[in-house]
Amino acid sequence: MKAIAIQRYGAPEGLAVIDLPVPAPAAGQVLIATEAAGVGGVDTVIRSGALAAYGFKEGFVPGSEIAGTVTAVGDGVDASWIGRRVWAFTGTGGGYVEQVAVPVREAVPLPADLSAADAVTLGTSGAVAHFALAHAHFAPGETVLVRGAAGSIGIMTVQLAVRAGAAAVAVTTSSAERGDRLRKLGATRVLDRSGRDDGVPGGGGGDGSGSGSDGGTEDAPAGYDVIIDIVAGHDMPSFFDLLNPNGRLVAVGVVAGQPPADFGTKLITAFQRSLSFATFSADTVAAADLRAVRIEQFAAAGRGELATVVHELLPLEEAVLAHRKMDAGEVFGRIVLTP
Repeated sequence: MKAIAIQRYGAPEGLAVIDLPVPAPAAGQVLIATEAAGVGGVDTVIRSGALAAYGFKEGFVPGSEIAGTVTAVGDGVDASWIGRRVWAFTGTGGGYVEQVAVPVREAVPLPADLSAADAVTLGTSGAVAHFALAHAHFAPGETVLVRGAAGSIGIMTVQLAVRAGAAAVAVTTSSAERGDRLRKLGATRVLDRSGRDDGVPGGGGGDGSGSGSDGGTEDAPAGYDVIIDIVAGHDMPSFFDLLNPNGRLVAVGVVAGQPPADFGTKLITAFQRSLSFATFSADTVAAADLRAVRIEQFAAAGRGELATVVHELLPLEEAVLAHRKMDAGEVFGRIVLTP
C-alpha cells in the first residue's frame, strides 16, 4: 500500500511516497481502509525536525487521525465492526496511509450524515477545544480570546465558546477575509496577530472588517478572562497583558515555536493580577471522556450544529503540497488527504 514518510526532516520536500505492507490487525485492533487523513499542525512541526529530540526518526509516517471503513478485525474484536464507518486516532503518527490498524478503543463510529473528511476536521480539534476550555475553567458570561483561530482547533474553540455562553469571543487572524469567516462562526471581535488593532486597514475590526456592534471599539472587552493559545512562539508573553485579573492563558499548541525561556517573568511582574498560565494536551484526558465528547460532537456536526471547515481535499500523493500550504499559512480549517 502507499504511505507518506518523512525521508528528510526540514522542508516539505522531505516527504515522499513509499510502499508498505498492508498491516494485519493484531489482537484488539481493527483494520481501516482510509478515506480521509487530516493534516494537522503537529504533523508539520514533526516534519520540520523541531521534535527530533523526542525520538522521531527519518522514515516516520505522519498523521494522527483518519476516517474510513473497517475491513478486518483482530482477535477479541467483535466482527460487527466490519463494514462500519469510523474515525480513529492513530497516535503521534501513522495516518498518511491507505490502510491502518488501530486499537478498537481508538475507533469511534460515525453517523451516516457525516463525511470522512468532516470527521477528521473535528475528531481531534473538537476534543482539544472542549477540554482546553474546561482546563481554563471557562464559565458562561466570561470573555474569550482565541489566538491563531483560523486552524481547525481555533475554529472549534470559537464555536464551543459561543455555544457555552461566552460574553464575547475575540480572535486573532491574518486577514479581513479570515476575520469575516470567523465572524460567521460566532466570533464577535477580530484582532490582528498581535492581539491589537494597531495599523490594521479598516480600523476597529482588527482586520478591516467592521465597527460598532460588528466588532468595533465600542464593544471591545477591556480584557479577556480566558485566552486559548494555539500559536505560542516569541510573542506569547505579550498576551498576558490582555488578560483580566484572575485571567487564564492555556497553550494548546506551538505552531510558531517555543515561547521565550523567561516568559514566566511576565506573570511574576503582574503578580497582583493573579494571572495563570497552563499547557494542555489531550493525552491527559481519560479515554472514556474523549470518546464521549467525540461521539457527541460527531452527532452535532451531522445535525449541522457544529461547522466543520475543510480547506481543501488533496490526494495522498500531494502531501508535499499540503505541507507547503500549511507552512505558508494559507490554510483556513484543515487540509484533508484522500488515499
